Amino acid sequence: MHSLISYLAGFIVLVLSSQSLGQTSADGDKPDPLVFGFLPIVSSELLVQRFSPLTDYLSEKLGTEIRMETAPDFKSFVQRTNEGRHYDILFTAPHLYYLASKNSGYRAIVRVDRPGMKAVIVTPVKSTISSIQDLRGRRLATTDPMALATVLARARLAQAGINPDKDLTLIATPSHNASLLSCYRGTTDAAVLIRPLYLRARPEIRDNTRIIAETGSVPHMPVAVAPWLDKDVARQLRTILVDMSGNPQGRALLQHLDWPGFVAVQPGDYGGLGVIADKLGVE
Repeated sequence: MHSLISYLAGFIVLVLSSQSLGQTSADGDKPDPLVFGFLPIVSSELLVQRFSPLTDYLSEKLGTEIRMETAPDFKSFVQRTNEGRHYDILFTAPHLYYLASKNSGYRAIVRVDRPGMKAVIVTPVKSTISSIQDLRGRRLATTDPMALATVLARARLAQAGINPDKDLTLIATPSHNASLLSCYRGTTDAAVLIRPLYLRARPEIRDNTRIIAETGSVPHMPVAVAPWLDKDVARQLRTILVDMSGNPQGRALLQHLDWPGFVAVQPGDYGGLGVIADKLGVE
């Protein structure tokens, strides 16, 4: 019952956030909750399913209420990151973290303990498309233009001598899952999405699609804190996240997230993403 209530409460918060409805504490003596902003990489419902246990865990360990929020799309999320004091804690794509750090002073405290992130381009198993060169003149489903999968795919296409704006048609979809489904159902000829999301797709979808190309790799997603967040709180958060793999509750949560754990971010980990991020034209 508690998990159902937590799920519904989290879902309502995400929906209200996506509609730009603010929340304030009704109890003047109670400190405002910390706002944990999650990039809308999937639907609000899936964000809640995947990340509300992490938010609950951090709230319990920190002894401070933490509230999930997202935005209707990537552009809105980046705008909220750059304007005012909207997100105290941030979980965003590596290239968008670079912008958040550059423009708003966010500081990454940990990252997912995996070598890196890459995108894959997939087609139906029965498709005649067998290589990236076969995408000329075809319809490639992708998600938001600012999404990591999209920018990595555009770079991979350009590397192969394919102009992504002239030699094929990019079809924008609401999410990575929607991109994959459009390919699976034949609405588009191929799809691009982040590799872990493809590997977590339903077996019947994976069994009937195949990877024809992979993109380059970038450092994995970070958890960052806003410059106004108390430094002691930031240190506690970093310790809690790094130590998750050392206790049963934390390990169970990491298993749910399908991550081995978190590691502290090292100076320069995300410095090389300027080449990608600056092409987005975000001020």
